[in-house]
Amino acid sequence: MVIHRSIPASFFGMVLGLVGLGSNWRNASHLWGVPPVIGEAIMVVAFVVWAVLIGSYALKWLGHRSAALEEAKHPVQCCFIGLVPSSTALMGVVLAPHSHTLALAALIIGGAGHVLFSVWRVGDMLQGGREVTTVTPVIYLPSVAGNFITSITAGLLGYPSWGVLFLGAGIFAWLSLESVIVNRLFHAQPLPTALRPTLGIQLAPPVVAVAAWLANTEGTPELLVQAAWGYGLLQLFLMIRLLPWIMQQPFAPSYWAFTFGLTALSGTAISMVSRGVTGAIAQLAPVLFVITNVSLAIIIIGTVIRAAQDKLLPPATVTVTAPTTAPSTK
Repeated sequence: MVIHRSIPASFFGMVLGLVGLGSNWRNASHLWGVPPVIGEAIMVVAFVVWAVLIGSYALKWLGHRSAALEEAKHPVQCCFIGLVPSSTALMGVVLAPHSHTLALAALIIGGAGHVLFSVWRVGDMLQGGREVTTVTPVIYLPSVAGNFITSITAGLLGYPSWGVLFLGAGIFAWLSLESVIVNRLFHAQPLPTALRPTLGIQLAPPVVAVAAWLANTEGTPELLVQAAWGYGLLQLFLMIRLLPWIMQQPFAPSYWAFTFGLTALSGTAISMVSRGVTGAIAQLAPVLFVITNVSLAIIIIGTVIRAAQDKLLPPATVTVTAPTTAPSTK
């Protein structure tokens, strides 16, 4: 008998949330003069978490291939695999102030991995045969999230001509998929309790699109960019409205689905204020910064507690192996 416990690809969502939080503090150090060491310390944690997850996920494919293949074939869990190359590209943001060469390597490896996975996964989905109940905001991850993240890193590293291409791919993928997801949520049966925290992903596309736009442009953001940010703010209010329903699922790592969108909402507000935006966004920026930090602290503490209780990883799967010798007939 062999007991298997392996890292789900969804855990890479932790990396996105931590990098988003670190970026918040980096931006805040420029706008409000908070100590820059805080942002860099969070980025170090994000890098370590990414490195541990990459190693663990590689071991999953090497040592527990059946579990990895089962995840890759699952109609919902398969989309989380897109976070593996996306989080790798995001390491370019972490490394950018320290090593342009390493940051560029992360962008190239992660960006190429994202394109390959996105084309494979979305191409599979376009062939049909998919149950409508398996449609959740998780389907944003292979195409929308990866394109926006690659765009952000490309722009930050000085390659806006590439960043704009990924930005365009992400925007139109988001607009086409959102109507599909909302139609499913309106008309099909309610999301199973365990999947409800994945609705947090719904917050991310508009504000991560704004982050990608800012990374590839200069000057005061256009009104359309500020308006897109306003749509992200609406998504936050909708998530707050749905929290009692979502929280019928006890705390689990799936609540990290909220973190990338939440950190992007506050981080882009800080960036836009730094670039000359005044009025409502400037007034909301410090409030959202506090809300983001409190929310991330709750999720991080909950994750640490679950890990201490040995309840962070999914339940072990048991494989019964046949005996290597024939049983005695005596």
